[in-house]
Amino acid sequence: MARNGETPQHRTGTEHRESGTGENGGQPDGGPGTEHLTVTREGATLILTLDRPEARNALSLPMLVGLYDGWLAADADDSVRSVVLTGAGGAFCAGMDLKALAGGGTAGSEYRDRMKADPDLHWKAMLRHHRPRKPVIAAVEGPCVAGGTEILQGTDIRVAGESAVFGLFEVRRGLFPIGGSTVRLPRQIPRTHALEMLLTGRPYTAAEARDIGLIGRVVPDGTALAAALELAAAVNACGPLAVEAVKASVYETAGLPEGDGLTAELARGRPVFDTEDAAEGARAFTEKRDPVYHRR
Repeated sequence: MARNGETPQHRTGTEHRESGTGENGGQPDGGPGTEHLTVTREGATLILTLDRPEARNALSLPMLVGLYDGWLAADADDSVRSVVLTGAGGAFCAGMDLKALAGGGTAGSEYRDRMKADPDLHWKAMLRHHRPRKPVIAAVEGPCVAGGTEILQGTDIRVAGESAVFGLFEVRRGLFPIGGSTVRLPRQIPRTHALEMLLTGRPYTAAEARDIGLIGRVVPDGTALAAALELAAAVNACGPLAVEAVKASVYETAGLPEGDGLTAELARGRPVFDTEDAAEGARAFTEKRDPVYHRR
């Protein structure tokens, strides 16, 4: 992960969203966050916003602690069916702020204590050593480079504004992208593209990132969050037990021989057919109405 400031100047939209007012147990702001991580709610979607725009949302201790707590909160709350990860001020994430991570700046002692108590916390926050069971949708505007591109690889669905910039700049500074990119990137995009990105350290446009499969779609600047929330709404309308089982199966079977993967798929998928939600889905189809799922 390279430090903050390793991306060229570019035009970006504004992507900071005000607090939502969805089904959040009476908390319109979606629950606790930190000074660098804002938590809001839009219906059944939890929105985690990297909120340090003056530093292009470079990763800090408060941001990492807030991120990890956000992942845990989403999975602990059955009313949350999806998560959107975005950034404030027209940026996604410009990488790691090494000074902030080392405990400099204004980070409070509570954050340093959390990191000392769990030395793996930063990797969990960056989705290197933790995978949420709820679908995670990335809404990218502006720079998404170094540690930003590494976090991106831990998300499930990815939308970007047309002026977004991606890249793994570590080798240009004699560093190693230790956030998981040498393992995950070649599994997510063709190896030749992965190696070009890893070995040249050059920036990629949103269109290039889409063409190589790093992101799924490109939208006009300033609309990535809206597009991500539309995708989240489509996910939220589906059976939550089915959605979570499908996501789990995709990751559990990655890299397995086909026969082993198919066996694992049956073990994960068969129980879904015995749920009340499965019966409700069939009944709603017959009755030509929207299903009402209860996670049973």
